[in-house]
Amino acid sequence: MTEAAMKPTIVYPARMIRTMDPAQPVAEAVAVRGERIRAVGALADLMSYSGAQLDERFADSVLLPGFVEAHSHAGTGNAWTDTYVGFEDRTDPTGRHWPACHTVDDVLDRLKEADAALEDPDTPLMAWGLDPMHLGGRAVAAQDLDTVSATRQIHVIHTSAHSCSVNTPVLRRFGIDAAAEVEGVIKDDAGEPTGVLDEFAAMGLVAELTAGSGPLAIDAAALEKFGQEGVNTGTTTLTDLGSLILMEDDGVDLYRSCIGEDFPARLNVFHFGAGVGKVSRSLPEAADRLSRLRGLSTDKLRFGNVKLMLDGSIQGFTARLSEPGYFGDQPNGMWNVTPEEFLEAFETFHRAGALIHVHCNGDQATQLFLDTLETVLISHPRPDHRHTCTHSQMTTAAQYRRLKALGACANIFGNHIWSWGDQHADFTVGPDRAKRMNAAATAVRLGVPISLHSDTPVTPLGPLRTVKHAATRLTPSGRVLGEHERLSVEAALEAVTLGAAYMLKMDHEVGSLEAGKFADFAVLDEDPLRLATEDLPSVRVLGTVVGGQYHASTVVADTAEASPAPAKEDTDSV
Repeated sequence: MTEAAMKPTIVYPARMIRTMDPAQPVAEAVAVRGERIRAVGALADLMSYSGAQLDERFADSVLLPGFVEAHSHAGTGNAWTDTYVGFEDRTDPTGRHWPACHTVDDVLDRLKEADAALEDPDTPLMAWGLDPMHLGGRAVAAQDLDTVSATRQIHVIHTSAHSCSVNTPVLRRFGIDAAAEVEGVIKDDAGEPTGVLDEFAAMGLVAELTAGSGPLAIDAAALEKFGQEGVNTGTTTLTDLGSLILMEDDGVDLYRSCIGEDFPARLNVFHFGAGVGKVSRSLPEAADRLSRLRGLSTDKLRFGNVKLMLDGSIQGFTARLSEPGYFGDQPNGMWNVTPEEFLEAFETFHRAGALIHVHCNGDQATQLFLDTLETVLISHPRPDHRHTCTHSQMTTAAQYRRLKALGACANIFGNHIWSWGDQHADFTVGPDRAKRMNAAATAVRLGVPISLHSDTPVTPLGPLRTVKHAATRLTPSGRVLGEHERLSVEAALEAVTLGAAYMLKMDHEVGSLEAGKFADFAVLDEDPLRLATEDLPSVRVLGTVVGGQYHASTVVADTAEASPAPAKEDTDSV
């Protein structure tokens, strides 16, 4: 008798079970033995299994497969140790509600409160979530932050994490002056730095200040909070899509010490291989190390995959767009790696057997991804690679056809339609291209495997919210931005379960409720398919089951998304 067969079979009936398995879409109960599902079906049938024991704790609840988030950042847990100054209401993993900052004055007032709470004058003030696009296009620069403190160092990362704003003491500390020639150091008409630093080369100038802070910085406390946020949102498989610590033993040890049997989610850690500044090892060394780390993977913790970064953010005008470019004819964005560097990195990690997810916001970035993928596959064929265009915001129909032909996936940033849809239509790419952004329906029609993601902390982790955004394509102003790109709720739910599992190469283990898969469930108080689409974010997540182990939510109830206040200034100046 196997070890698994010696464990009891626990049968959980529920008010409704949505399996995401087309062979059996709904069920009365699920039987769990150890960490895995033994059977799914009618209650009477499951109780006939040997050693079956009835557990009715979920009898009044709705069970779905645990949601799978294929683009998130473990540093989300760390972000909440800094001051939040974002444009929409957020709830942190402890359940604390953070009101939005709708104006520059709101931002500065919150920073002043945080400054007053710091006793040591040498302690830097770190904040995050700033979004000039929602502040009327008004850049928050050193002269603004100096009104908070002209002596304390202040660093505020923008919500996209592709830019930051610093005050004069930071500029002085790091010698950033008129002579600075690094691309992304924004200067005024007199040639002096404004305190705004765009993209990773420029932000890297103050890296010593930000060490241990921000969405790419993690520690044990951050991982704990990140796992709890998964529970609070029904997410049982998370990604750390861009880790900077896997090349050092201490970094690997951190993940291994924290992600154990009791951790409330599975975590797939991607090494940040290129596009985020200097790397500590050569590409061949990094590829070899990842191959060896893959052997340390467990059922809860996965190593061996890679993220590469091509361009910046659309709302920050640093994404790379093909013709006709930006709506206001702003200069094209920035490459975080050159095409030659990207080819070298992609080929190296592909040959090492890694799964590669590539950050592509603009369609010019998607084109480079496609050209590079084709070149590499001609020289080094690899079946079922599942390399992924992540964000895929401006990807065109022709590019989706090519993604399909090359066997690639698309992880689509549907939340952007809510978070920046009005700004994209009115200021960044114009109404025509904005309607075609995050074209999930086109991708599905053309047979491209897709998922939908939050990129937390850029937008809040919450797959049911993401489903709503992909199904409605509503913006805060009430417009439907691209009605023909709306997904059905069923298709969007599949994208955040089985679709995401597929692009992580985990669909044989998670993503649907089937015999043999891990017993990973989202426990809900309502059936998402019985509600109006707009009400999906109000579904209460009671907790999750991961590998047969129950974890309780710490959030009593979700809050509806708050519409950002209208901008008070003309954003043409962005």
